[in-house]
Parts: sequence; C-alpha cells; structure tokens
Amino acid sequence: MFRAQWMFELAPGVSSSGLEPPPCKASSKGPGVKSADARRTQEIAKEEKAKELFLKAVEEEQNGALYEAIKFYRLAMQLVPDIEFKITYTRSPDGDGVGNRCVEDNKEEDKMADLLSDFQQQLALQESSVKLCQPEVDVSQTHISVLPMEVLMYIFRWVVSSDLDLRSLEQLSLVCRGFYICARDPEIWHQVCLKIWGRSCNKLVPYTSWREMFLERPRVRFDGVYISKTKYIRQGEQSLDGFYRAWHQVEYYRYLRFFPDGQVMMLTTPEDPQSIVPRLRTKNTRTDAILLGHFRLSQETDNQTKVFAVIMKKKEEKPIDCPKCRYFRRVPAQETDYSFHVGLQLYSSGRQRFNKLVWIHHSCHLTCKSTGETAVTTFDIDKVYTPLFFARVKSFTAFSEKPL
Repeated sequence: MFRAQWMFELAPGVSSSGLEPPPCKASSKGPGVKSADARRTQEIAKEEKAKELFLKAVEEEQNGALYEAIKFYRLAMQLVPDIEFKITYTRSPDGDGVGNRCVEDNKEEDKMADLLSDFQQQLALQESSVKLCQPEVDVSQTHISVLPMEVLMYIFRWVVSSDLDLRSLEQLSLVCRGFYICARDPEIWHQVCLKIWGRSCNKLVPYTSWREMFLERPRVRFDGVYISKTKYIRQGEQSLDGFYRAWHQVEYYRYLRFFPDGQVMMLTTPEDPQSIVPRLRTKNTRTDAILLGHFRLSQETDNQTKVFAVIMKKKEEKPIDCPKCRYFRRVPAQETDYSFHVGLQLYSSGRQRFNKLVWIHHSCHLTCKSTGETAVTTFDIDKVYTPLFFARVKSFTAFSEKPL
C-alpha cells in the first residue's frame, strides 16, 4: 500500500498532496538576460564586501594595528583593485585618530619652540628664594645650585671650551630646566658664531637666534676629521725577459682637520684611519708629512659655501753648524718656499649636515726667496680627487684646554 502511494506521487504532474500544481507563468526574460542580472548581482556583492574590508583596514590603521590593516587592504584590493576610488567617505578617511595626531604633533612642536620662554616664566613665578635648580634628593655636600649665576655660566663656557663642543652643551641642557635656560644663553651662541664666521655674522637676519644660525648656516665641523680614500691602477715596469708587465693597485687616504681658530691640517698617507686619526687631535703633532695652514669660508652669490685654505709643510729647525766645518767654504743652496692652495665646496649628504667636501681647486706655489719669483702649478681635478666625508671623533672633545 505504501509503495503504491509512493510510486503515485513520483508520477509527473502530481504533487505530494495529490493535487496538480498550478501552471507557471512564462518568464518574459531570456536566458542571456538572466545570466547578466546574476553577474551584476555578484559584482555588487563583491564591491560591497570590498568596501567593508577597506573601511575595516582604515579603522585598524587608525588604531595603530598596521599589520592587520595591510591584511584587510590586500583582501579588499584582491576583490576590487580600484576600491579606494569607489568609496564615498561620510567623514575623512584619516578620522579623528590620524588627524588629531597631526594636530597634536604640531602643538608639540610649537610647545618645544616656546619651551625656553615657558621655563623662564615658571622660574619667574616661583619665590625669589628658589634657585635656578634644586637637588632631587637631600644631600650633605654643597650642591651646584648654591653657585651664583655668573659662576654657572663660566662652567658652561668651559663645557663648550675653545673646541666649540656644542654637543656637550646640548646634553647638559637635558639635566633640568635651569640648565636648559643656561644652555640657551644668547651670549654663548653669539660668541660661537663669531669664532666661526667672524665679522660676517654681525647681523642676525634672516635667522631668529644665534643658535639657529649655528645650526642652519653652512660651516665646517671641528669635532672630527674629513677623510677620503683613493684607489687607482698604475702600470709597472716591464720584466727583464719582456714576457709580462706588472700592474699595481695604489691606495691612500687624505685627512683634513679644521680648528675653530682658523687653522687646518692636511695629511696624505697610505696608513688607515685607526692609526692616523689619534695623531690629529692637536696641532702639535710629530708627523713629518703633515701640512699646516689657515682656511676661510666664502659664501658665494650662488648660495654655495666654499672653503679656501693655504697650507705648507712645517718649518724644520736649522742644524747647528759644526765648529770643525766653519772654515770650509760652502755654496749656499737656493732657498725656496712652497705652499699648496686648496679650494673645496661644502655639501650636506644623508642625515648629517655639512659632512662632505668636494674638490674644486688644487695648486702648488713655489717661491724663490732670493729673487721673489713665484711659479704656480695647477693640478687637474680628476677621479683621483675623491670627496672627503666627515667622521666624528669623540676623543677630540673629551678634554677642554680653555673656556670659550
């Protein structure tokens, strides 16, 4: 009985209730139109999904989760490559997070710019008995805050020293608010600028402070050495049997050390910096091949800063005449003086400032003392004259010989 009913329901035109189904209306759309509608529906759904993923990525980026944001960005662009241009933002894509962070950064910069005046106002509002700085904990020894302002400023001048160690001055300003105010004293920075540029820095314009002039105006650096390394191949002599000719690789260094008093040292040697740089700490070095001289900075009309120097070999002491040889007649040798004229152009490269010197001129001047005539030999600036790059040497400013 059950089997007969089941076979009856499987018959065409008969429903499970035993009634005939109602006739279906003929569709007005063909099969091609149906497939186009289905495809359009899929594209809309894909675009909506991509929009959702992209907005999720923006939210993650604002929250600082960059790894998750990249993952959602990638998924969104896999669905719709140009989804970024199909989104209509109801608010800025940066939202309140990124925009506010930019505003906060600008406020922090303004606050740092006015930090000196802020500290000065705080100290002015305090009681007159409060000193420039106070010990953090109670100490039995005499604290530096007991010293008068004049003595403190003299100590700060010793920190800067005659070597113009402004890096140590900036580190000292991080101790407390009082030291920060002392380290920003305009008189210190004015004297530093006078030692570097001389009379050409009497006017502060276009800078707002002497410290800004020191930081922004091009200058040579004194807390290290400018070094260049040169390599080239030189052809040697032919062998005795004539079968081969040797080739030699020549490698040497040039060292250039500037001093705040306008003096400069130059040394050309094949020895590496590890053995040479310690000898260049003072001007009283015993290295025989070193050249000493003076330099000056020149600000050209094309806004290019150039360094010109005249250097010569150290004068050797004349040997003492032997008493036995004083009666012998000697032919006096013709005495000559020779000096080297050097021209360099100052550049900034990478993150460091004023750390590159490019050769623009090099000549030798030979002067005969008896006649006063001078012969000039100018060298061609070719590949052998490689640029000199600055290397900071901590030991150069480790000791102070005299104050600023």
